[in-house]
Amino acid sequence: MDKPVFSIIAPIYNELENLPLLYARVRDEMEKTGEAWELILVDDGSQDGSTEVIRKLAASDARVRPVIFARNFGHQIAVTAGLDYSRGDAVIIIDADLQDPPEVIGKLIEKWREGYQVVYAVRTEREGETRFKTATASAFYRIIDRITDIRIPLDTGDFRLMDRKVVDIMKTMRERNRFLRGMSAWTGFKQVGVEYKREARHAGESKYPLKKMLKLAMNAVTGFSMWPLELATRVGIGLIALDFIGLIVVIILSTAADVDFHGLATLGIIMVFLAGLILTFMGVLGEYIGRIYDEAKGRPLYIVAEGPEEPFNPIRLDLPPDRKA
Repeated sequence: MDKPVFSIIAPIYNELENLPLLYARVRDEMEKTGEAWELILVDDGSQDGSTEVIRKLAASDARVRPVIFARNFGHQIAVTAGLDYSRGDAVIIIDADLQDPPEVIGKLIEKWREGYQVVYAVRTEREGETRFKTATASAFYRIIDRITDIRIPLDTGDFRLMDRKVVDIMKTMRERNRFLRGMSAWTGFKQVGVEYKREARHAGESKYPLKKMLKLAMNAVTGFSMWPLELATRVGIGLIALDFIGLIVVIILSTAADVDFHGLATLGIIMVFLAGLILTFMGVLGEYIGRIYDEAKGRPLYIVAEGPEEPFNPIRLDLPPDRKA
């Protein structure tokens, strides 16, 4: 098969009912482009028979390239593997649940052909989701926007197109706790959004419950912001200022107004409050230290049990620039 112009990456985890329709809709949309393309299906340790469906799709169409993990490594790692194995000049990330309509891919490609190197899909509507999910998602994007050090577009997920230049840079970023939409924003380049209506999940259950959403939020904050550490410093300075003011008030009242302060109960409350603050910010520091430890172990991000021999165009950081692959 010729080198593809477009690579479409779909992470798969227990998407048995969605896979045939995902393939059919992606195929129909990509054939409109008239260009060579590939569909990289990254099986993230599925246990519902998705793996066999992926193998059958690959056997029937050489443009389908399976990357099958040895176990479940998580959504962001699965997308990372897809980036590693992608060969296209432009790479599109899409979810397998069909909430991100494949028919939007054409609009992403149009913007890429206009010269944009990152084209992200912006959700204007979220069909089939509860008010709680919609409200928490909206709050998440806005809080992240306020406290992170880079500009991450609001109401966007991982559904996007990235130019090969952007993908090659992201392939050098091997941190374990990944927030890919923040990483692509961090690279810079010329970026633009395309609005779309997010559809209801075609079948199956959401793979991003509240627990995973909170973990993703923590990855976003700790990966792109020092705000929690800065907050600890600010709160500490504020408490010192309040203690100083309180000390002055106590001195004035005890001398001028002859007020007798026993203060054991108050002292106990203050001590418990301060102990809680100390433990909270020790936890914040522990998060950062734990992530440093995670990176220092140097384990591979994922293990491929079945797939292509090696990722496309692996980047050798140990070689001088003129000898890198």
